[in-house]
Amino acid sequence: MKTERGVLSADRVLGCILAGGQSRRMGGGEKSLMDLGGKTMLDMVVERFKQQVPEVILNANGDPDRFSPFNLPVVADPVGEFAGPLAGILAGLTYARDKRPDVTHVASVAGDTPFFPFTLVKQLCSVTPLREPVIALASSSDRLHPVFGLWPVALYEDLHDWLTSGQSGKVLAFVDRHDSVEVSFSTDPVTGMDPFFNANRPEDLAKVQEAMSHS
Repeated sequence: MKTERGVLSADRVLGCILAGGQSRRMGGGEKSLMDLGGKTMLDMVVERFKQQVPEVILNANGDPDRFSPFNLPVVADPVGEFAGPLAGILAGLTYARDKRPDVTHVASVAGDTPFFPFTLVKQLCSVTPLREPVIALASSSDRLHPVFGLWPVALYEDLHDWLTSGQSGKVLAFVDRHDSVEVSFSTDPVTGMDPFFNANRPEDLAKVQEAMSHS
């Protein structure tokens, strides 16, 4: 797509951590809250994200009290239950629309990806048009990571209608309806890992712990 682009300020961005999954491959445990030697993955995600946006919220289902140590607003999926990342993105857009009228975009990250780039939001903002509803997504090693994106609040109605009408819950199915841009990120120079490495299985936790020793 060809469009005039300005620099979107991170001051207009709300951060939303998607932590609403069921962690089936972890045996149903809350993987983002597992102790990795004094820190959890969610500790690391929150710490990185707070350096990039003025406010962070958590999207999670079930009892919100388990996240009370983080002192962050916890918002559940507004449609369905464990309806996937699109429902979490809708939760972020809903919060921004209802409670933060100055916010124009929601940045989404996964709660099980502790090494995502410190420059994620800045780089996504740098390619996002100021006045057009364009979705910006992150990629690495020629692979798109649609959970890591910048979502215009202006798309709230369309996403709400999409999910409540029974359309596909796959993120890219919705993205394909709109203009989008992509930002490619390199291997993390400190850990040597793909910055979007996510811990889905118990053996992945060992990799996270090893990388923590280098970070």
